Amino acid sequence: MSRVSTFSLRLPNSLKAAVEKMAAADGTSMNQFLVMAAAEKLSAITTAEVFFSERKGRSNPAAAIQFLTRIGGEAPHTDDQLPS
Repeated sequence: MSRVSTFSLRLPNSLKAAVEKMAAADGTSMNQFLVMAAAEKLSAITTAEVFFSERKGRSNPAAAIQFLTRIGGEAPHTDDQLPS
């Protein structure tokens, strides 16, 4: 069994009410809901960090410029162009 820690958490009343409502709809306790929310957030941040750190060394600025300035394809929409 994993060890757990207990700590006080200060939530604005409106946020606490929203968490209680979502936890009830989910059929879980407020504690379990917040634990899962924290785990999901940590997973998302870690996944993004790994995703971008794996790709940062593979960039090729010359190839990117070549792609962006290629001839052909659809012209940029007027709202996609930089102002002159």
